[in-house]
Amino acid sequence: MSTTTAPQTAVAAAPGQRWLHLVAIWAFLIAAPLWMGHIGGYDALYSRILIFGLAAMGLNLLLGFTGMMSFGHAAYFGLGAYGAGFVLRYWIHSTPLAILCGILLGTVFGVIFGALMMRRTGIYFAMLTIAFSQICYYFAYSWNSVTGGYDGLRGFTRAPLHFGSYVIDIRDNGLVFYYFVLAIFFVCTALMGALLRSPLGRTMIALRENPQRARFLGIPNEQHVWIAFAISTLFTSVAGALYALLNNFADPTALYYVISGNIVIMAVLGGMLNFWGPLLGAAVFVWLEDYISSQTVNWMSFIGVIFVVVVLFFPRGLLGFVKRRSA
Repeated sequence: MSTTTAPQTAVAAAPGQRWLHLVAIWAFLIAAPLWMGHIGGYDALYSRILIFGLAAMGLNLLLGFTGMMSFGHAAYFGLGAYGAGFVLRYWIHSTPLAILCGILLGTVFGVIFGALMMRRTGIYFAMLTIAFSQICYYFAYSWNSVTGGYDGLRGFTRAPLHFGSYVIDIRDNGLVFYYFVLAIFFVCTALMGALLRSPLGRTMIALRENPQRARFLGIPNEQHVWIAFAISTLFTSVAGALYALLNNFADPTALYYVISGNIVIMAVLGGMLNFWGPLLGAAVFVWLEDYISSQTVNWMSFIGVIFVVVVLFFPRGLLGFVKRRSA
């Protein structure tokens, strides 16, 4: 199967097969806390996998489906975290409002930076994403009175969810918080799936496959790259806001280029031409990071070797390899 049809197959598989895959994936995610404890998992790790999986899937809308590389998505991940933290620390003790403000902060900067970058392509686009990310990092690092500087933003906790007289306490129960994150993850992935099946999603794939032909067809490439970038940063901002709630903490390292690199690795590791590939990549990366770092301080070396092996021998990523073997 050619690379031209592979992503379309990932988005528009046979209805029966697609629904079977979806049921299996969601059953796996819902039941994860019941069995992952036997392989060293714990509640915070499950939530962390979903959060970084969402960040990687958000990036993949730009990288895998639009064909534009970003090494600066940590900016929107970190801004989402700080936006949520600012609300809980300085304004009101409301988890939904904190998430909403985190999304707004990250997306607004994504829209602004995207407008400045949309006419650049290739390495120039990628380098600008790093530059803007580092600007955000140094502001957070140096603005001690607001962001807490190097020590980060502390002194806030996630708030219970109130539905009339019914209250869901996500503060100290890691399992309840996992299912809260899973619910948001479900909404986000449903929106992503709908987007990729829409005319805009098809246009994004056309830009990746052949931007010159897309331009000849009358598609305004720059504007669509801007839209794809903004949407991508929106979902990454959601992940950042959830990350702040998971840790009850936001610090400048969430904006650092290392996080951007990790998110890219997750997308490539799992398979950036597949919708669910980045989630698999995030699960493998986060679990290996947690396990290997508990054994040695040189854990990044081992993950680097694994990443090189995947890139060399599984160019479609882990999920692409599994699909090819089962085809």
